[in-house]
Amino acid sequence: MIKILFICHGNICRSPMAEFVLKDMLSVRGLSDKYLVESAATSTEELGNPVYPPARRKLLDHGIDCTGKRARQLCREDYKKFDYLIGMDRANMRNMLRMCGGDPESKMYELMDFTDRPGEVADPWYTRDFESTYNDVVEGCAGFLDFLAKSGE
Repeated sequence: MIKILFICHGNICRSPMAEFVLKDMLSVRGLSDKYLVESAATSTEELGNPVYPPARRKLLDHGIDCTGKRARQLCREDYKKFDYLIGMDRANMRNMLRMCGGDPESKMYELMDFTDRPGEVADPWYTRDFESTYNDVVEGCAGFLDFLAKSGE
């Protein structure tokens, strides 16, 4: 089983969007049983909170339900547990490296690195543009699935 962890600042917008978008893509392809997909935060600000309502609505607009998801924080043990730790922006990546004690096994990536336009997934908490964030997440997750297929996973 391939284990994937998406990470953003608070685990209430971008990383849960990526978690549930990828779960939906895997379900459509009949691959859900081959992957474990979760998400986490680098901060403690939103721990225990549900997905932010505008992010939840954006997922529901596309038929994706994230009921029951609660924000949790990344921990050092996650580095051992997961095969891929995927951050949404450079600040997430810096925090992931610090919190996990580095990346000796080269498991850490930025989501948009799996697309033709590497960069950051803008935080809709600040931009209020949940549609653009959703589109970036879909593009990144699709690129990640292509990456896994090409690498035989």
